[in-house]
Amino acid sequence: MRKHGKLIVHVLAALLLMAGCASTTLQSQWRDPGYAGGPFKKVFVIGLSARDVSARRIFEDAMVARLTAAGVQAVPEWQHLPGDGPLPEGSVSAAVEGTGADAVLIARLVGIDTRISVSPAVPGPGPGYGYGWYGPYAGWYSGWYAAPLVTQYDVVIVETSLFDTKTKRLVWSATSQTVDPSSVQKEAPAFADTIIGALQKAGLVPAPKS
Repeated sequence: MRKHGKLIVHVLAALLLMAGCASTTLQSQWRDPGYAGGPFKKVFVIGLSARDVSARRIFEDAMVARLTAAGVQAVPEWQHLPGDGPLPEGSVSAAVEGTGADAVLIARLVGIDTRISVSPAVPGPGPGYGYGWYGPYAGWYSGWYAAPLVTQYDVVIVETSLFDTKTKRLVWSATSQTVDPSSVQKEAPAFADTIIGALQKAGLVPAPKS
């Protein structure tokens, strides 16, 4: 019972760790080496999701809020383009021009990968630990046969692109992974911070004030 209780504690600890590990990292990014226009001042934000309109709007609002906090004017697409389905390119261009935005940021869901992680159970000293050579050996030996912890989690892959509205050219793009997200509402702010931080380093939005 004592060893079984320790195994349960290790399993619960691992599950709690997995539950709090959601994070966004950039896997790759590209910047147009020919762009020399300086930081953009107003960004039109578009989140593309064919399956969940509310999630798209939550994402756009979160990105706009984070951009605003970083000193960048930003507007969400949903406030200027009616309807939930695909729209003609002319309608999008007209909406962007109507806001006076000098850049368009588009985030597109590329895919969701389901992955499996197998972690060995952590062996602990047996009840005879400290009483000669066989005491700790017994604890380690029994630990090798403890059941491993198997967890399944999702990895969300998103492609984010930034366009110059004057030239309609792509000036920056990145692919990111968000591990085990719980919801768009919870993860969107941290995702936005990661993207904005990369744009600041690339000199495409104003640098943070010191």
